[in-house]
Amino acid sequence: MSAPREVTRLASVQLAPNPGPMTLEGTNTWILRAPGEPGCVVVDPGPDHDEHLARVAAAGPVHAILLTHGHNDHSAGAAALHALTGAWVRALDPAHRLGSEGLGAGDVVAAAGVELRVLATPGHTADSLSFVLTGDDQHPAVLTGDTILGRGSTVVAHPDGRLGDYLESLRSLRELGDMTVLPGHGPELPAAGRAAQAYLDHRAARLDQVSAALSELGRPAGEVTPSDVVRLVYADVDRALWPAAELSVRAQLEYLRSR
Repeated sequence: MSAPREVTRLASVQLAPNPGPMTLEGTNTWILRAPGEPGCVVVDPGPDHDEHLARVAAAGPVHAILLTHGHNDHSAGAAALHALTGAWVRALDPAHRLGSEGLGAGDVVAAAGVELRVLATPGHTADSLSFVLTGDDQHPAVLTGDTILGRGSTVVAHPDGRLGDYLESLRSLRELGDMTVLPGHGPELPAAGRAAQAYLDHRAARLDQVSAALSELGRPAGEVTPSDVVRLVYADVDRALWPAAELSVRAQLEYLRSR
């Protein structure tokens, strides 16, 4: 397993060894610090994997562990990293916290010479957060978890995730313009504004396809199953991804029913 890779002056990434159809090359565990600072902030420890977490802990001392959301591929290693480092785990969902402090929109986390401003970006999950990383005027960045990925599209994990919320979150991230995207999976992206707009365009196209599928099936959104729609709309997608596609289709059908 390789050492952390420096991405910006303030952010390095340690890739977790959990590649797969949903995780791409693996989970990106972000290690944040200002130059010359001995300590760091860790965002998304990733899976509970001894060697991976040992490498992350070795980048410390770790001052804080933050979660973009509670899915296991981002959070399962948090308790073990806490045990290794003593750093508290902060998250929006109390079920994933270790320590008394949570995280919410507008909070600012300051440690290891960096500041992170917390944005609520629900949609992929109800507890999804993004973190605007300040202190590097040349490479301002935002950590997006699974709200924007480095490659491909994300799943709206219905019923916890909701498409209307997700579209609003993308519109908020679009306002960040040229900020570098530091995603939960896949490579970094050069501009949050362009990435968010591409995601919005993709979602609009998928909604059009789902509406067309409903017309082809001759039934309204409340009278079809997600699998009926997936067979039509996702016919060109690897079938290994169809279960995840069904989650997004559930969210799309709910969104269309509510309009």
